Amino acid sequence: MNPLSQDIVLAFSGGLDTSFCVPWLQENGWTVHTVFADTGGVDAAERATIEQRAAQLGVASHVTIDGGGALWKDFVKPFIWAGEAYQGQYPLLVSDRYLIVDAVIARARELETDAIAHGCTGMGNDQVRFDLAAKSSGTFRIVAPVREIQKEHTHTRAYEQDYLETRGFAVHAKQKAYTINENLLGLTMSGGEIDRWEAPGIAARGWCSRRQDWPSNPLQLTLRFIEGEAVALDGAELSGAELLARLNALLAPYGVGRGSYTGDTTIGLKGRIVYEAPGLTALLVAHRALEEAVLSKQQNRFKPDVARKWVEIVYEGFFHDPLKRDLEHFLASSQQMVNGDVVLETQGGRVDALAVRSPHILTNKDATYAQSADWGVQEAEGFIKLYGMSSTLWAQVNKNDGH
Repeated sequence: MNPLSQDIVLAFSGGLDTSFCVPWLQENGWTVHTVFADTGGVDAAERATIEQRAAQLGVASHVTIDGGGALWKDFVKPFIWAGEAYQGQYPLLVSDRYLIVDAVIARARELETDAIAHGCTGMGNDQVRFDLAAKSSGTFRIVAPVREIQKEHTHTRAYEQDYLETRGFAVHAKQKAYTINENLLGLTMSGGEIDRWEAPGIAARGWCSRRQDWPSNPLQLTLRFIEGEAVALDGAELSGAELLARLNALLAPYGVGRGSYTGDTTIGLKGRIVYEAPGLTALLVAHRALEEAVLSKQQNRFKPDVARKWVEIVYEGFFHDPLKRDLEHFLASSQQMVNGDVVLETQGGRVDALAVRSPHILTNKDATYAQSADWGVQEAEGFIKLYGMSSTLWAQVNKNDGH
């Protein structure tokens, strides 16, 4: 490889794949600059460890970007508005990738280079997300070392480990067993027995406590929403990133938001992961409870169709496609009356909405479902007659046809 520009900016997390990328790029003639986009999921000590790892690998420069605010604004807010998980299960925990691309491109422009790199493999979805996001943001040369070595090596993780260890760079034991991704949204794990559709091992656990370690006392929380956005937790106004981080910390000890999932990936393979998303799970439950009470019947019926499309295009890498923006305009419009408080409770493993308070709940002071009504028997019977007219006529006309 003969790079036209010596400088290249690598999206760096300090894990196995991106650690491997540094010496590989250096040995192929590049001057490597690393960017860690901190989208949550790591503490100050881990941030320092990532910076130290970059220095140990001999990068020309390393910068850390705080991406929590952008992640909330550009992903969490519309995702909660949508209220749907991918294939009904997966809460799109990899969506920080798009913010990482933004940080890498910003750094590349500072260095006046058009070369960027990532540690995505050729077997997964992240390469699609990274490449499409970069292509939608300008003309960049994209180098993917892990994809490159797949041309000659089938078992890439074993090759990466050997490559690093041969050059004197240690590999953490957990990184050898699993591919782990953490951010403000949650945590995902794949590899090992997870990929073999076997029961996840005891080491395949991140934030969420095991059943035997759950607290004995239930936990109650109150979330306040304004136009569909969570703005306060138990009366305290917080930034979005702070609120989600707080929910993660409170609910992870109760095992909330943990699951395993097999999905249809963008590249056509079946992908299986273990995921943990305590805070997002709570936000989805609370937001849905509030929406169910304040949206009209037709809104509640139609909105999931729009939501599923939004989730699908975000999952598959089209974060900058104009259709995503179009759908978000609809979602934003649907949230104008989604204002109020929701009380949540968990006793472990799941979280439930106990109470909803809002001035916009669609109630009739003179009628309560199955309890009381401000209409009469004749009105009810007339409604039923007209409402079921088509089905009733079909049965009457065809009653002697043997169907």
